[in-house]
Amino acid sequence: MSKFPEPDMGYFEGRAHYYPVRVFYEDTDFSGVVYYANYLRFLERARSSYFRLAGIGHAELLERDPPLAFVIRKINLDYKISAKIDDALTVMTTYDVFKGARLYVSQKVFRGDDLLLTADSEAACIDLTGRPRRAPKEMMEKLRPRLLAG
Repeated sequence: MSKFPEPDMGYFEGRAHYYPVRVFYEDTDFSGVVYYANYLRFLERARSSYFRLAGIGHAELLERDPPLAFVIRKINLDYKISAKIDDALTVMTTYDVFKGARLYVSQKVFRGDDLLLTADSEAACIDLTGRPRRAPKEMMEKLRPRLLAG
């Protein structure tokens, strides 16, 4: 048994999930500013933490018959302000709409009240051959209360 508690998975407030991120040296370029591609890592951690906190495990999806996974089909990022080494950030995630195998996600990264980045992505539920698959019914039941109405 580990002495360390599970890392912070964030929390829900209404439809939104809030996930804390600390900027480490490894996240930055030579100038101490977060390297642009590392925001993708922060966003992925937040999406995965949302799933886990909602009771949806990636490992459980892989154990299904057929095994399922989620992949990002599209992502649009709008960088507004740079984050720097040692900054405490918050990633806000909402899962907006599920249509067939597609899940539409909105995310924002904040440093305090300052908006640093917005991201809109389209994820797809696939089997391990890469074919799109509808999400399992029990997963939809867990997400439905947090999706946009309609």
